[in-house]
Amino acid sequence: MEYRFLGKSGLKVSALSYGAWVTFGEQVDADLAYRCMSAAFDAGVNFFDNAEVYGGGQAEIIMGQVFRRAGWRRSDLVVSTKIFWGGEYQGPGKPYRYGVNDRGLSRKHLIEGTDAALARLQLDYVDLLFCHRPDVDTPLEETVRAMDYLINRGKALYWGTSEWSAAQIRQAWDIARREHLVPPTMEQPQYNMFHRDKVEVEFAPLYEEIGLGTTIWSPLASGLLSGKYNDGIPPGSRLSLPDYGWLRGIVEGPEGPAKLDKVRRLAPLAKELDATLAQLAIAWCLANDDVSTVIMGASNPAQIADNLGALAVAEQMTPEFLERIEAVLDNRPQAGQNWRGN
Repeated sequence: MEYRFLGKSGLKVSALSYGAWVTFGEQVDADLAYRCMSAAFDAGVNFFDNAEVYGGGQAEIIMGQVFRRAGWRRSDLVVSTKIFWGGEYQGPGKPYRYGVNDRGLSRKHLIEGTDAALARLQLDYVDLLFCHRPDVDTPLEETVRAMDYLINRGKALYWGTSEWSAAQIRQAWDIARREHLVPPTMEQPQYNMFHRDKVEVEFAPLYEEIGLGTTIWSPLASGLLSGKYNDGIPPGSRLSLPDYGWLRGIVEGPEGPAKLDKVRRLAPLAKELDATLAQLAIAWCLANDDVSTVIMGASNPAQIADNLGALAVAEQMTPEFLERIEAVLDNRPQAGQNWRGN
């Protein structure tokens, strides 16, 4: 396993990490989660990602059960959760219970939501705590002060953002520096062959100016880049889940056919490297030096093993080969290139 610093912090995270989005509580129960997480941990994965909203809190409960069952040393783990969409899970088939202060980035919800997440995870602290989305209704200084409070109380070691704009991140960082508070360390953006501008262009100044780290999600574009949707949406895939119908637009939307055509044209390049399409897509993300870690979302140990093979494929990602991929994608952002060889 390769380990990378989280931005300019002193924390090292595995280049490939494992996340609970969609799968835990939806496709993965506690026993399967134990097998998946054990396969990842045994291969050197140290970062495990979660959020209060995943499975209505069930994803954190399952992950906490795995930690307790596995008995791994806490110092060997980097665990995250994300706060924004709270609520209370009331059981299968029942609606979530939402109070008026269960959402957003108010001081109240950040503190209470973090406490609830830690209880579900059965942990005293998380290593990384993310503000899961920007909150236009809460003053940014209130949010920054609350995150500083949580770190100073030992409930988190680093804090960051997810799907914030570069301007919002920079404003939060400036407030923290002005008020002598702990600034944000990392951002969790979507990044893959079809979703590039934010990581490659918008955030480009932040990597050097504030030392921003990135924990990227959806490296396979919700499975599109694995090739499994080339002939339609198979039963049991995340795009077939009732609660994730909004993802179907990735395949069935107006851009779907063109993207699927590119996926098919990438297949021969993957074959040249004796790689699967998923390995090629993940290795492409790893080739960006501004990516701290790539979050995998596998729903079984076989997918974990396949995704881990991307590490060897990444070693073959020469500048020349990346340009051949670029010729297929034909979507290079216009500025802010941060590639090896570009």
